[in-house]
Amino acid sequence: MRKLPIFYGWVIVGVVFISMALGVNARTAFSLLFPPMLSEFGWERGLTAGAFSFGFLISALLSPVLGRWMDRFGPILVMELGVVMLAAGLLLAPYTSQPWHLYLTLGVLVGGGSVCLGYSGQSLFLPNWFVRKRGMAMSLAFAGVGIGSVIILPWVQSTIDVAGWRTACVAMGIAIIVILAPLNLLLRKRPEDMGLEPDGDRAPDPADGPAPTNVVDKEWAAVDWTLRRALSTTRFWWLATGYFSTLFVWYAVQVHQTKYLVEIGYDATLAAWALGFVSLAGIPGQIFMGTLSDRIGREWIFTISNLGFACTYGVLIAMQYWPSMPLLFAMVACQGVLGYGITPVFGPVVAEIFQGKHYGTIFGTLMFLAITGGAAGPWIAGLLHDWYRTYDYVFALCIGLSLLSAATIWFAAPGKVRAVAGKMKPTTRP
Repeated sequence: MRKLPIFYGWVIVGVVFISMALGVNARTAFSLLFPPMLSEFGWERGLTAGAFSFGFLISALLSPVLGRWMDRFGPILVMELGVVMLAAGLLLAPYTSQPWHLYLTLGVLVGGGSVCLGYSGQSLFLPNWFVRKRGMAMSLAFAGVGIGSVIILPWVQSTIDVAGWRTACVAMGIAIIVILAPLNLLLRKRPEDMGLEPDGDRAPDPADGPAPTNVVDKEWAAVDWTLRRALSTTRFWWLATGYFSTLFVWYAVQVHQTKYLVEIGYDATLAAWALGFVSLAGIPGQIFMGTLSDRIGREWIFTISNLGFACTYGVLIAMQYWPSMPLLFAMVACQGVLGYGITPVFGPVVAEIFQGKHYGTIFGTLMFLAITGGAAGPWIAGLLHDWYRTYDYVFALCIGLSLLSAATIWFAAPGKVRAVAGKMKPTTRP
């Protein structure tokens, strides 16, 4: 097999970085479109915001289907489908005059398109391109979300201020078509499709003997893992429990923390800035934690990140008794640097356990369960608050789920199937 002068895997990372910056933040921009739409139409907040939640549900339902399509057709079709859906939703949104128009455009189309171009869609193929540097590659690619939020969201807000929300939607739709449609043509499902090896390695010479491998459990790795076979394993259900719990606690705090901070005495502007700084802190957090996972193992990063979420909720509880800036900074650091650092290991964990031609289907099914947790978190948190008139029970539940999630990764044990670079024996290379 030949090797390109510049390892093509990093080209793939660059394309994913840009795709994440545009695709994920196009959905996030709903929060900026929300106020002017309320002012114009006068609809109830719950009805209007429901379009975003409905899009989240569509994302969950579409995840298993995307996995099957990725396994069968590869990333170009999946990503271009995301471009078409996302751009169509944004370009049609200006014609909204009824609530169902909003649910169809910014809900179904934007929600469906963003899951193709976002974490779930990109994790279906990007892990194939790396072995030794898998965590680093995933973290650099996913950092596009944070960088994009700093660049794209202010641009969208300024467009809304100058020309209105309809023009902002059209501008985003055109940008997605012009930038992402041609870039996605560079994508390939795996390096072998181009005669390359993961990590840009030289293809093994048969004269050198058996090719080195990072496989620890040869019997497990030799299985052709289909979804049905995966569903029959305890490893799959440990991952399902962990992924569901992690996204539950992630989105519960993301949705409710601003309101909570205001209720315990923080200024509304400061509370909003805290949410923004969490996303900003997530950029170095993801890169550091993803890279570190290549050295110490996915299990440790999964555990540390979940403990970060547990500490986030613990600090939030303390803040109602001792509201202070140091505790606010601690909450931002625990949530952004540690908690968000879990993102780059979601795909690698599944790839290292169920690697094979059906990996996309298996990962897509797990993400359906994970996104279900993300949808349930804010809703159940709201219900518990309404029942007990306090967030104490919500935060206690989320601490418990964080600890549960931290434990599940050790039962799934991806490192006992395939070793990361830092855990491999000196005589073995991937």
